[in-house]
Amino acid sequence: QVQLVESGGGLVQAGGSLRLSCAASGRIDGIYAMGYDRQAPGKQRELVAAITSGGRTVYADSVKGRFTISRDNAKNTVYLQMNSLKPEDTDVYYCRAAQLGGLQYWGQGTQVTVSS
Repeated sequence: QVQLVESGGGLVQAGGSLRLSCAASGRIDGIYAMGYDRQAPGKQRELVAAITSGGRTVYADSVKGRFTISRDNAKNTVYLQMNSLKPEDTDVYYCRAAQLGGLQYWGQGTQVTVSS
């Protein structure tokens, strides 16, 4: 089992910044990618950003140029720096880890609220 502990999030005004962190522990061997999804009430969960253990990144079109994902492999931690936040970024953000063998793990979720 892999445990993901998230931190960060909160309330910020439009145009502001927040940073999310997600630390993985447990049976972390074989984790090849980590990232964040987000989900608003009544909507499907969507990928925000992800990063592989080799440093390759992918972003949703809606956050390109504003969000940056990074990873500290020594700490098994991924970071999501969110700048120029917009009210439409308001969601619950879930850390996700993908492990060899097709296993997926999610964190408990953290609320991000952007006021206009």
